[in-house]
Amino acid sequence: MGRGKPALWSALLGLPFVGGGAWLYLSQQQYPPVFGVPFVAFGLFIITVGAYVHIVSPSKLRTGEGEEILMTRHPTQRVATVKISIGLPLLLLTVILLYFTRIPYVYPTLTFAVGLYTFSKGLYVYWANSLTTYYMTNQRVVKEYRFLSLVRREVPHRKVRGVQERQSLIETLVGLGNVIVASGGGRSLEVRMRNMERSEEFADAVRDLI
Repeated sequence: MGRGKPALWSALLGLPFVGGGAWLYLSQQQYPPVFGVPFVAFGLFIITVGAYVHIVSPSKLRTGEGEEILMTRHPTQRVATVKISIGLPLLLLTVILLYFTRIPYVYPTLTFAVGLYTFSKGLYVYWANSLTTYYMTNQRVVKEYRFLSLVRREVPHRKVRGVQERQSLIETLVGLGNVIVASGGGRSLEVRMRNMERSEEFADAVRDLI
């Protein structure tokens, strides 16, 4: 199963769009009913993808001979929560500006564009984080992600040439960080581990093994 309850939370986030779209299509008289169709479709898309994410899960990491998993981490959902929490009020503000004020359409259009982008970005981060796992074994660092197919990126300890720590503004505010493990050479490979709690602890553990 996907981490957390992506089906439940996606349904809770998608149903208001379905309900709002149905109201636009069936009840209101101010705008053409067809305006409600994209909202219903978007809400159903959120619910469907959330159910899919809930069912899908990364396979257990296959280890080689003599290999042991030393640490397993998952990205947290704090960044996703912040972005969704910013996007939803902006979308609600759009409805208020459209139906309960007479201000020019440019303002609700702006709040709708920013709100929809921020909300969608947060929702994508939530789904992606639900299906992402980070591993550190005694031989390699691995990032594993499964959505439609399995994607695995790894760097053996013997090839690690750099360990970098980064924080975005939102990550700094919510106490998370990123760790980037990079190999050297002309065609370097990076494993980026995002939205991690105690990221410095993970980075120090990698440094101790290289």
